[in-house]
Amino acid sequence: MNYKKLGNTDIDVSTICLGTMTWGEQNTEVEGFEQMDYAFDKGINFWDTAEIYSIPPKEETYGYTEVIIGNWFKKSKKRDKVILASKVAGPMRSYVRGGGNNYGEKKITKALEESLKRLKTDYIDLYQLHWPERNTNYFGKFGYEHKKDENQWTAFEDILESLKKFIDQGKIRYIGISNETAWGLSKFLELSNQKNLPRVIAVQNPYNLLNRSYEVGLAEISIREKSGLLAYSPLAFGYLTGKYRNNKLPKGSRMDLFKDFTRYQNDNGLKAVEKYYKIAEKYNINLAQMSLKFVETQPFVTSVIIGATTMEQLKINVESVNLKLSDEIINEINEIQKIYPNPCP
Repeated sequence: MNYKKLGNTDIDVSTICLGTMTWGEQNTEVEGFEQMDYAFDKGINFWDTAEIYSIPPKEETYGYTEVIIGNWFKKSKKRDKVILASKVAGPMRSYVRGGGNNYGEKKITKALEESLKRLKTDYIDLYQLHWPERNTNYFGKFGYEHKKDENQWTAFEDILESLKKFIDQGKIRYIGISNETAWGLSKFLELSNQKNLPRVIAVQNPYNLLNRSYEVGLAEISIREKSGLLAYSPLAFGYLTGKYRNNKLPKGSRMDLFKDFTRYQNDNGLKAVEKYYKIAEKYNINLAQMSLKFVETQPFVTSVIIGATTMEQLKINVESVNLKLSDEIINEINEIQKIYPNPCP
């Protein structure tokens, strides 16, 4: 396994992070335990979850993924061996804490206390804001549309003040953001420097061969400010495994079960997948592993969040750390990006 520093801390995290969002929906607790056991044995010391998991979010499965992780900690006694990341939900879901969700101190306090109980721990290593409270472009929304009468949102300084209290109490160690923009990250960092408030050490955003938006604006900030990317959707909802090629729809796959997940369903995206498949075929390497390794090797990436619904998938994904991508392969990948630039932002 490979390791990198988590932001500007002295914590070494595996460059593969174990994603957990399918546990409680597509995976049972027993299967989640099997994944955690395997990942831990392979040197993965970094888990990522969220209060709204499993996915797709539903009231009846809200918080269940954290429960599964907490039960594993209780059984394995390995809480102190894992760097645990979780996320507090922003506005959207009416069933989360009675609706009207925001990043005010009362809402975050309740979210954190409930996550700690479910996770059966008294601290979370990395606590992240799952998505912006303000009106901006995230979750695949293309372009920013400014609204003069936009919703009222909690001031960044107030959010950082609240999170500082939890750090002082020992309930969280570090903070991160997710689905953020360059403006959002810059403002958080600016306030941290000006007000001596907690510093964002990680940004969890999508990044893959079909969506390289992070490279524009955010990548430079990540490197210069030591606030690295935790790349989610590195396989683009599974499209970069090749399993959906030629209009295939494997039974039980995400696109079979959840047909409204259309972010990576467009002509140029599918054409790009075919080109990347040909590169992998040419060099006799696995497309999923090539896709994951490309993400892992980026200098602005701290860790690649992988998700799997089968042990076979998990083993293939974890083995990507041992793949070497030659300059020739990288150049060919970048040529495809020129032909089909960022087809699924």
